[in-house]
Amino acid sequence: MFKWFGKVNFSPYTKVTDFADHLKDGRLMGSKCKKCGQESFPPRADCNNCLSGDFEFIEFSGKAKLLSYTVIHAAPTGFEDVVPYTIGVVDLKETGRLLAWIGDTIPDKDIKIGMDLQVVPQVFDELEEIKVYYSLEKPGTAWSKA
Repeated sequence: MFKWFGKVNFSPYTKVTDFADHLKDGRLMGSKCKKCGQESFPPRADCNNCLSGDFEFIEFSGKAKLLSYTVIHAAPTGFEDVVPYTIGVVDLKETGRLLAWIGDTIPDKDIKIGMDLQVVPQVFDELEEIKVYYSLEKPGTAWSKA
């Protein structure tokens, strides 16, 4: 199932395998420890607080604040055709950080550290390689495919 991201996972099963299914469905999911209640993003198979392996997936709102961003002009191999592009790091409202593309709903001149953003899973069923990625859009941008 990780082939959706252009990678092949040779492990037959992991405890967070369902994370990929949720992404494919357009859901932004984290995990919550059933023992101590610690929430994590990205999902963790074992709690970093109490080390319990008993967790459940929880859906996050996608609301976020911009911590940092950069404009890429010299792209790594495979991304030369999309330069320049802007990526940002955000703190999610619930917990965790995420790196994603700054989306089309935000003009370059409007990007400001600390601004509110919406994380939007982008799902492309017609592509063979990478089918899911996130973009950072203006608050209120619709995002649930499921």
